[in-house]
Amino acid sequence: MQTMNISLPEPLKQFVDGPVAARRCSSASEYVRELIRADEKRKADEELEAKLLGGLSSPESELTRGDWVAIRDEALARVKAKASAKKRR
Repeated sequence: MQTMNISLPEPLKQFVDGPVAARRCSSASEYVRELIRADEKRKADEELEAKLLGGLSSPESELTRGDWVAIRDEALARVKAKASAKKRR
């Protein structure tokens, strides 16, 4: 795991210390990691929504067997990548 030092003004430091003091997080580092993960999820959700909206507004087309194979392969790759990322945490 890499180390990163972050400087915060006192009001932000006190804000970060709040969840730690309330025992919602074990440390300020854990709290910041939670925030980053939440931001990653938010960004992924936004990208998914944009793709879904793009798909809904595009013309309909028939999917071929090759299309289904490609979709399945991509889904399996994403599941494996997500499982691998969880193991690293």
